[in-house]
Amino acid sequence: MAVNRVPVLKRCRSLGMDPVYLGIDKKSNRQLKRSSRKMSEYGLQLREKQKAKFIYGVLEKPFRNYYKKAKQMSGMTGENLMVLLESRLDNVVFRMGLARTRREARQIVDHKHVLVNGKQVNIPSYLIKAGDVIEIKEKHKSSPRYKEIVEVTGGRMVPDWLEVDAENLKGTVKELPNRDAIDVPVDEMLIVELYSK
Repeated sequence: MAVNRVPVLKRCRSLGMDPVYLGIDKKSNRQLKRSSRKMSEYGLQLREKQKAKFIYGVLEKPFRNYYKKAKQMSGMTGENLMVLLESRLDNVVFRMGLARTRREARQIVDHKHVLVNGKQVNIPSYLIKAGDVIEIKEKHKSSPRYKEIVEVTGGRMVPDWLEVDAENLKGTVKELPNRDAIDVPVDEMLIVELYSK
């Protein structure tokens, strides 16, 4: 599997993005040297796409597949794309506060710690549906790792579309999110414009 090894804060700076959206509390003191040239329309569209890919940890080919799927769904393509990305299993585990970052959530899913409706799922890109119950396996619940994670993520806001029982490391998807419930600083319309060329 391809792994992006660019330091996270450096990537955030280059995309003009706050690391908080990745679940990282660090701040970079360095300022990015901005060129005086105005960014082209294509440059802006590309940056939005790179931002979305970076936030959700998705590579180009799967991202394009999400776009195709979003286009076939009814409604606005951009909003559908964001909902698809938001309903990935690794993202939902992160949103529930069962992981500090999406990368950690991906690892937790990869290592077979997660059950969806009582069945083990180790595919980070698995798309959850309304009514799904997501929990950490019983044998891992007592591990110190999860106690630490819950302490760190305890103050984090859980979105309205999720219901979480932090004590039992368990949560329910009440409904799929709509675009207003997704607090990601991405202008999805620019991504749609980029792909529809």
